[in-house]
Amino acid sequence: MTRPPRRLATGADRLAFDWELTCPPGAALQLRSDLLREEAPSHLHFARVRYPDGAARERVLSAAAPVWSLDAATGPAPIGESLRDFIVLGVEHILTGYDHLVFLLALVLLGGRLGDVVRIITGFTLAHSLTLALAVFGIARPPAGAIEALIGLSIALVAAENLWLAAARPPAVRYAIAAALLLAAAAAAAGVGGVPAVTLLGLALFAGCYFALLARVARPAPLRAAVAFVFGLVHGFGFAGVLLEAELPGERLARALFGFNLGVELGQVACVLLLWPLLQRAWRVADGRWQRPIVEYASAAILAVGVFWFVERAYG
Repeated sequence: MTRPPRRLATGADRLAFDWELTCPPGAALQLRSDLLREEAPSHLHFARVRYPDGAARERVLSAAAPVWSLDAATGPAPIGESLRDFIVLGVEHILTGYDHLVFLLALVLLGGRLGDVVRIITGFTLAHSLTLALAVFGIARPPAGAIEALIGLSIALVAAENLWLAAARPPAVRYAIAAALLLAAAAAAAGVGGVPAVTLLGLALFAGCYFALLARVARPAPLRAAVAFVFGLVHGFGFAGVLLEAELPGERLARALFGFNLGVELGQVACVLLLWPLLQRAWRVADGRWQRPIVEYASAAILAVGVFWFVERAYG
C-alpha cells in the first residue's frame, strides 16, 4: 500500500475515503466491499480507481454485486459509458429502496380502477423525474438528511389518508394531522430535528387544504394523483443521492440520468403490475367483507413504519 486510507472532508451524512495502491503489472485485480451490509442491505458503495495516465474508472458496488474485477493497466469501461449499467442501477435501487416501495404500496392499497392507478403512478413519475434532474444538474440540492426524513413522513401521511378514507372520513383525523405537523414545525423552529420549520409548515398547510378538499369529493382517487406528485418531488431528491455520490463527469451525466431514471421507472412499473392485480384479486376473494379490515391493518402498519423512519431520520 503506497498510502493508507485517508478520510476526505464530507458532510455529516456521508463518509468518503481515498487511498493509493501500487499493483503488480499485468495482474488481474478485484475490489470487494461488504461494509454496512448487515446494518443497511440496500446501501451502495461508489468506488473510483485512477490510473497513471489520469484516466478514472468507477463502479457501483451493492449487496447483489459486491465485487469489481478490473485490469491493473486499463480497467473496465467507466460506469456511465454503458447505458445498461445505469438502467440496472436504477432497477436495483428501486427494488432495494424499501421506503420507496412502501410508499407505492400505500398509494395503491385502496385499489380502484386501473386508470386511477395509472394517474397516481404517472404523477409520482413526473415529479421524481423532475427533482432528480434538478438535483443531478446542481439546480436544487436539499440536505440529504431532511429528504430522507420527509420520505418517511410522506409514507406516514399517505397511510393516514388510507385510514381516514376507510373510516368514513372523521373530521378529527385531519385536524390531528395538521396539529402534529404544526407541533413538529414549532420544534424545528426551536432547533429540534433535521427538517426545516418552513417545510413542515408548508406540509401542514398542504395537508389541511388537501383533507378539506378530499372531504368534499365522492371519489378520492383523482385527487390522490396530486399527493403522489407532491411527495414524488421529495422522493426524486432521494433518488438523486445515488447519482450525486458518484460525482460523474459532466459529459456522462445526461446519459447516467436518463439510464438511471429509466431503470427506476422499469422497476416501479414492474412492482405496480405485480401488486395491483394481487390486490384486485384479494378484494374479490374478500367479497367486500374483509377489504376494510385489511386496508386498515395494512395502513396502520405502514403508518407505524413511516412514523418510525421520520422520527429516526429527523431526530435520531
